[in-house]
Amino acid sequence: MTDFIYINNPARIIFGAGSSQRVAEELKTLGLRRALVLSTPAQQKDAERLNDALGGLGAGVFAHATMHTPIEVTEEALRTYVELGADCVVAIGGGSTIGLGKAIAYRNDAPQVVVPTTYAGSEVTPILGQTENGEKTTVSAASILPEVVIYDPELTLGLPVSMSVTSALNAMAHAVEALYARNSNPITSLMAVEGIRALKEALPGVVRQPESIASRSTALYGSWLCGTVLGTVGMALHHKLCHTLGGSFNLPHAETHAVMLPHTAAYNQVAAADALRPVTKLFGGQLGSGLYDFAAALGAPLALKDLGLNERDLDHAADLAVKNPYWNPRPVERDAIRALLQRAWSGLRPE
Repeated sequence: MTDFIYINNPARIIFGAGSSQRVAEELKTLGLRRALVLSTPAQQKDAERLNDALGGLGAGVFAHATMHTPIEVTEEALRTYVELGADCVVAIGGGSTIGLGKAIAYRNDAPQVVVPTTYAGSEVTPILGQTENGEKTTVSAASILPEVVIYDPELTLGLPVSMSVTSALNAMAHAVEALYARNSNPITSLMAVEGIRALKEALPGVVRQPESIASRSTALYGSWLCGTVLGTVGMALHHKLCHTLGGSFNLPHAETHAVMLPHTAAYNQVAAADALRPVTKLFGGQLGSGLYDFAAALGAPLALKDLGLNERDLDHAADLAVKNPYWNPRPVERDAIRALLQRAWSGLRPE
């Protein structure tokens, strides 16, 4: 046993079918009185129903959350927060909405109650990724971590299968990187392996029977574990590449993670063989190709070109990715990263 430091991020987790009915109760427990409900335009009706259900606790709805959390959208939401006299936010949705709530809290320390409807996992991290002038950066602060997270698998029943798959693969990427993080520890590694195992078990069931509460519950449980480790240890090459591709080329967040995961896992598989051994076994002994085959069987996107990235942008993406690189178990070398990006762009199975 080696020495380690484990940080337990404080959050109240409520898990179970129907638990989304407890939002008002949780706001009252926190002593809050006027909640600004956040969503994307696509989930505005869900946000309005929640605001109505809150009665006098609902201050109104801001339904303009956008992927990659552009700062100009955050500033607009902050103006609405002040105009409505809100004293907290309730975020209902996926990573875009959760990110907006965290961005607001980072600036004004607003308490947050989050009701995830995807498998993003970011709701249990003190990390905020935001975009300004075409560049995505991350910050970490105690104020960013939501106070309450309510996991209701019933709210994920309507999540399209394609989005369910990419969202869950995004969560899985958090846990894969947590295993070889520089500050990994036995506790986060246990959570990471269990999160990956749960998602690997759940996703085929979600694809076969999207309305299965059992599969949806297991997937939501796995995403919670994967998100928790994301908020506790550092991330590496995979997240640097996805932040680069998302922030600088406006690629969709979850789909980009889904495409990149097999390639970044293959890149680090030898350098982090001991740390990755438990999940390598889960995917047939070759982690990169095993993840690729798993994603393919689920119908996940496999190529960056299908997400709208031009091949002529790969050189620039490689240059950005090696600029101020995150720590990684294998050296981040420009030519190797360029080759990785080419394979991911083409949709080739990792070697």
